[in-house]
Amino acid sequence: MILISNLNAQAQEKTQQNIAAKSIFNLKNSRDYSNKGKIYVHWGYNFSWYAKSDIRLYGPNYDITLKDVVAKDRPTKLSLTYINPLEITIPQFNFHFGYFIKDNYSISIGWDHMKYVAQIPQTVKAIGFIGKTISNPAIPTGRYEGTYNNDDLYVDKDMLLYEHTDGFNYVSAELERYDDVWVAKNHKQSLNIETGLGGGFIIPRTDAHLFGVGANHYWNFAGYGVSAKVGARFFFTHKFYLQENIKAGWSNLTKIHTTGRNDIDNAEQKISFLENYYVVGFLF
Repeated sequence: MILISNLNAQAQEKTQQNIAAKSIFNLKNSRDYSNKGKIYVHWGYNFSWYAKSDIRLYGPNYDITLKDVVAKDRPTKLSLTYINPLEITIPQFNFHFGYFIKDNYSISIGWDHMKYVAQIPQTVKAIGFIGKTISNPAIPTGRYEGTYNNDDLYVDKDMLLYEHTDGFNYVSAELERYDDVWVAKNHKQSLNIETGLGGGFIIPRTDAHLFGVGANHYWNFAGYGVSAKVGARFFFTHKFYLQENIKAGWSNLTKIHTTGRNDIDNAEQKISFLENYYVVGFLF
């Protein structure tokens, strides 16, 4: 009986060790349950910032690179749009779902719907050439015809309108780590920090017009991106949480649609971004 009692005690202790949450911090209280094997889903909205970037526009009789183009995001004004089920995808949104492979590690698939808007008009340095007419059928270029060697070029709507506003979509897979920094005495509320790395595809719906010719194009696989993030997740219960993240990313877009003549007119661009998003989520 003593032997059986000792074995039971060891088994309970081992089970408790398996259940206990993991953290790099020496906490006064720790969770008495594990997240391993659970699934989470969260939804929210973001603000984003973009580094200056070069845009290369090329096709028949033109190949011009606009240097250090300034762009901003376009957040939707606070309104019922954010809670209307028929309109919640209009603002800059974030949707992720993931699976905990360990108590403190998860893998996830996500969609970060950002918006990228080149600020037109603006003056940039330009390298390359623009013919008197470009593309096929021919599009007249007017005063923009010429050869540019790091010269100033005033870009207005007569030359270019350029937005990834439906949007600048980053569809990615991510690996995340979580560490508790605070756990309530009742073990129900907790705060943890999240760090993660990700990579995936950029699938924009670009609204572009070059010398007056273009369209709001359909989504296309324009390139790829990588990212790193850090954030804080607060659990109100074992299942319901609020989260804020900062994500830094870099993307390489090699097939951007411009005039709509996608077999001959295209653009290339590398975009670095910083994203701040807020989400509410649920753990199953």
